Amino acid sequence: MIDSSLVGAVEPVVRPDIFRKPLKFSEIGAVERPLELRERLFRHAAVRKGLILLVLAAAWEVYGRVLGNPLLFPTFSETVVAFFQNMADGSLPSRIAVSMRTLMIGYATGICGASVLTVFAVTTRIGNDCLETLTAMFNPLPAIALLPLALIWFGLGEASLVFVLVHSVLWAVALNTHGGFRSVSNTLRMVGQNYGLGTFSYVRLLLIPAALPSIVTGLKIGWAFAWRTLIAAELVFGVSSGSGGLGWFIFENKNQLEIPNVFAGLL
Repeated sequence: MIDSSLVGAVEPVVRPDIFRKPLKFSEIGAVERPLELRERLFRHAAVRKGLILLVLAAAWEVYGRVLGNPLLFPTFSETVVAFFQNMADGSLPSRIAVSMRTLMIGYATGICGASVLTVFAVTTRIGNDCLETLTAMFNPLPAIALLPLALIWFGLGEASLVFVLVHSVLWAVALNTHGGFRSVSNTLRMVGQNYGLGTFSYVRLLLIPAALPSIVTGLKIGWAFAWRTLIAAELVFGVSSGSGGLGWFIFENKNQLEIPNVFAGLL
């Protein structure tokens, strides 16, 4: 307890008043200043990435000129000229159309297969065990390794390309989508159960929105894998439906020692 006789015996501390002389507006200095053009441009990521590309192109050009052997490494300017020449005469657009058509068929088929497997895995235990077992077996298997079997089963044509594309897309998309579904919190799952959502409504209305970042990541990885597999397969036999794709364009120009055209196809 505090002794009541001491209350009021201590004098309060009085702080001295502080007086500040107001500054004139001219004495304050620059409160803000407009950014210079260079600073404004550098704030945009597209500009910074464009500068990186310019540096790489300049390094490419300098190395090609120093090497002085277009059969080994053409300069950047020679590659750009070859690119526009092949675009103008229709060589590259026709090859791009063939590759894109095959790519989209295989990519869409792989996504459909991954969707079926993932829904089956997320709704049943046996489906979950099946997907985990299949992805452990087939995901590490390079799609190009199945090309000899595809040639035997489907022959020399678009069907073989689609088969290896489906393999490259299916497991990457299914694995990422299933991982996203499993990361959904139990609270959200119980909410869906309390609302009485059916199997497909549960997946469509709850799991897909909650796991969308993982799904998009899987789609991006599947797209990259599909491009790699397609070009590698076309480099092997790539003629389908009477014409070849980008991989076959690269292979043909390599045989003809048109190395700038090879780099144009890569570009």
